[in-house]
Amino acid sequence: MNLVWAAAGAIAGLPAGTVLRGPVFRLSVPSGEPERSACQNCAAPVPAWIALRCRYCGSEFGPLVALELVTAAVLALLLARFGDQPEFGAFALLGVVGVALAVIDAAVQRLPDLLTLPAYPAIAILLGAAAITEHDTGALARALLGSLALAGGYLLLALLRAGQLGGGDIKLALLVGLALGWLGWGTLFIGASLGFVLAAVVGLALLARRRVTLQSAISFGPYLLGGALLAILASGQ
Repeated sequence: MNLVWAAAGAIAGLPAGTVLRGPVFRLSVPSGEPERSACQNCAAPVPAWIALRCRYCGSEFGPLVALELVTAAVLALLLARFGDQPEFGAFALLGVVGVALAVIDAAVQRLPDLLTLPAYPAIAILLGAAAITEHDTGALARALLGSLALAGGYLLLALLRAGQLGGGDIKLALLVGLALGWLGWGTLFIGASLGFVLAAVVGLALLARRRVTLQSAISFGPYLLGGALLAILASGQ
């Protein structure tokens, strides 16, 4: 692990997490409901991006510094892995967007298209630039095929087990598969598998504590993203 790049990622992650506060607050609503546009306490308008606390009543938009620290930790790990490689921008972007998506999904079981869909072409373009720089178009082709393969697998599971996975999970799999496929078919398989392993472990723990039942719906996005992060980091060993 490159400690210099890790430190740079942590430093960059703090303001990135602050920027995420506005979108995360606005989009943390159940599917089908309009975005939040006002403070829940005093109905004052919420800033579009930098939204730490309400300027009128002082209420905080989410736990203080939590989003910043998580984003800093994720970027520190990813830049330590990719900091000196052309594809570092693509994985850093996935890390930042992934944090926002995981937080929103954990809160309201929703993976907003407003975050997922624009990230796909952005990451594809960044990986395309890396492929040109490294003279490795095969990696880009594998990334695109991996994206389709993972999304196709999730689509099949959604059809076989209605209600367990949603359209947001399939779109997120399309995005995550792009990054995992770039690193290789083995990494794609490991990342996809780890998502289900993490979900099973946490689900069993919650069942044991009677926090959920066998009929409870879970937010799968955080597990998919967590499994992908572990596979990405392991691919550098």
